[in-house]
Amino acid sequence: MSETSAPPPPRPPEQRNGCVTALMIVAGVILLLPGLCALIFVFAGVAKTASDDLQFVAACLLVACFGVALIWWAIRRPRS
Repeated sequence: MSETSAPPPPRPPEQRNGCVTALMIVAGVILLLPGLCALIFVFAGVAKTASDDLQFVAACLLVACFGVALIWWAIRRPRS
């Protein structure tokens, strides 16, 4: 005779921590600042000639993309 036991009760879903979301948004905004400076350099014409300057601008824009992704992820995380 087999014994059937009841499955364990489901765990309640984890809730989002508002403080972590706020910290992620603040960190994302901080990461946007190098991209803003890079755009200012490009529009001011500072980074037109030297390839080193263009590589620096590209790196700053990449950091800004990570900032946008972090903000997007903080806002769009699934809610419990």
